[in-house]
Amino acid sequence: MCAFVQHEPLPPGLVVSAVRSGAGKTTLALGLMRALRRRGLVVGGAKCGPDYIDPAFHAAATGRESLNLDSWTMDAATIARFAAQAGQGADIVIAEGAMGLFDGAPPLDHGGGASADIAAATGWPVLLALDVSGQAQSAAAVARGVAAHDPRIRIAGVVLNKVASERHRRLCAEAIEALGLPVFGALPREDAVALPERHLGLVQAAETAQLEAILDALADRVEAHLDLDRLCASAASLGLPPGPAPMGAPPPGQRIAVARDAAFSFFYPHLARLWRAAGAELAFFSPLADEAPPEHCDFCWLPGGYPELHAGRLAGAMGFLDGLRRFAQTRPVHGECGGYMTLGEALVDAEGQSHAMAGLLKLTTSFSRRKLHLGYRRAILCDDHPLGRKGARIYGHEFHYATISSQEGEGFARVRDAHGGEETPCGLRRQRVSGTFFHLLA
Repeated sequence: MCAFVQHEPLPPGLVVSAVRSGAGKTTLALGLMRALRRRGLVVGGAKCGPDYIDPAFHAAATGRESLNLDSWTMDAATIARFAAQAGQGADIVIAEGAMGLFDGAPPLDHGGGASADIAAATGWPVLLALDVSGQAQSAAAVARGVAAHDPRIRIAGVVLNKVASERHRRLCAEAIEALGLPVFGALPREDAVALPERHLGLVQAAETAQLEAILDALADRVEAHLDLDRLCASAASLGLPPGPAPMGAPPPGQRIAVARDAAFSFFYPHLARLWRAAGAELAFFSPLADEAPPEHCDFCWLPGGYPELHAGRLAGAMGFLDGLRRFAQTRPVHGECGGYMTLGEALVDAEGQSHAMAGLLKLTTSFSRRKLHLGYRRAILCDDHPLGRKGARIYGHEFHYATISSQEGEGFARVRDAHGGEETPCGLRRQRVSGTFFHLLA
C-alpha cells in the first residue's frame, strides 16, 4: 500500500544540458554550484538520468545531497516529489543533464529518460552548454533547432564553450542573440579544468585528489566568464508540483545493512530517502575495512561499485566474508552489479588473476574479458522477494564491463531492456541470497 506525502514548493532551477556528451555539462554545472554557494546561496543539486557518480560531486560542490531524476524509471509524480526534495530549502536548483538534451531510450511504462523530460516535469528552463569549437555563426542554427525542437521546454540561455578568441566569441554570441536567446558568457578553450576519469566515468568524488581545489577552480572560471546575476534571474519552476506522490515499494527490511566504501559506492541517495521515509533504519559498513554486516540488521544490501579494483583486499577480508556468510544463514542478502560479483565464487580481475569471493551464489565473473553492458532494465521478479511479490515490476539501469564466466541456479528476475524484445533471465537467487547486474532505481 502506498503512503502519500505533501510536496514542498519547487524552487527556481536550471537544467544544464547540451546537444551531446562531452560538451562541458559537468564542469559547467559544478562550477555554477560552487560559485553560487560561495555567493551565499543555498544550492540544490540533481542529476538527470541514472548516473550514480555525478551526484557525489554535486554534494561536494553544494554541501547538500543531490538526487537522481529519471523519466524512464519514475513517473511524473515521483519526479516531482524528488525534485522538490532536492530543492527543499534551496534558493536555486542546478540539475545536470545526461548525454544530449533529447537523448534517451524508447519509453516503456513512463518517459524516455531524456533530460528534456525533467525540464518539462519541473518547469526548470534549460541552460544550454554549446561547444562552438570549429564553428562560428553556425552555432546559432544549432541553438535555434534546440529551442524549437520540444514545445514542452524553454531555453533560458546559452553558455558558449571552447571559445578560441574574442572574435570567435563575438561571432557566435551575436548570431545567437539575434534569435532572442541570451548568451550568459563564454568559456575559453584553453582554460579547462579536467576531472580524472576511469572505465565507468569520472573517478569517484571521494577518491579525487584535491577535489575542493578543483571545485574552486571551476567556480573561479565561471565567475570570471559568465554573468551570474543574469543567469540566476533566468531560473524558474512550475511552483507547486502536481499533486502528492506515492512513496513507492516498501524497504526490503526494517534495519538494512548497506556496504559503503570505495568498492561499494553506487547506492542511490533517493533510495535511502525512500526507505527511511517508510521507517527503515540504514546501517553502513565497510567491507574494505574488513567489517561484517551489523548483527542487529535484518537485511543486507551490497551496492555496485569497483570491487574489481579491490578484489585482492576483498578476498583477504575474512571478517567481512565470514560475517556475510553467517548473516546469509538467517537473513536475506542482495547484491547489485559489484555486490552481485562479490556474492559469487570468484572474481577475475583485469590481469586475469582469480580472487575467491563469498561463494553464496554459483557465479564467476571476469573483468579480464571486458564487454560493455549498458541500458535501462524493467524486471519482473521470478519469486517472492523482500523487494516485492512474485511478478512485481522493478526498474533499474545496468552499466558494467564485467562478463559472466560461469553461473548456475535459479534466476532472480526476467528483464526487458528499453528496446523491447523478449524477456530474458537475469541474476541469481539461492535460498536467502540474490543478486543481479542491474541497479535498482524505482
